[in-house]
Amino acid sequence: MSDLPVCPKCGSAYSYPDGEMYICSECAHEWMPGANTESGDSDRVIKDANGNVLQDGDTITVIKDLKVKGSSLVVKVGTRVKNIRLVDGDHDIDCKIDGIGAMKLKSEFVKKA
Repeated sequence: MSDLPVCPKCGSAYSYPDGEMYICSECAHEWMPGANTESGDSDRVIKDANGNVLQDGDTITVIKDLKVKGSSLVVKVGTRVKNIRLVDGDHDIDCKIDGIGAMKLKSEFVKKA
């Protein structure tokens, strides 16, 4: 068996050395061999427009009219959204809005209810 470490991000055993770093061939994560698995992604804090910290399951209120891309629908100001889920990416909130369906929202356009 190989003495190469597993990827700290995805747990894959298919890593390879590249100079002083290791690279995962499955997720392309790069890390230093002596570095601890402390990554800033897992400790990422998502805040609403007022600076309140958001968590999974929170209820939020939309603070700006948001056009739904590819549709003529609009999410109006004051729309309450229950049971949000935080995800990584530009649109960091996954939710389901009554009358519209599943959507991704940016935290800068919502406030914690």
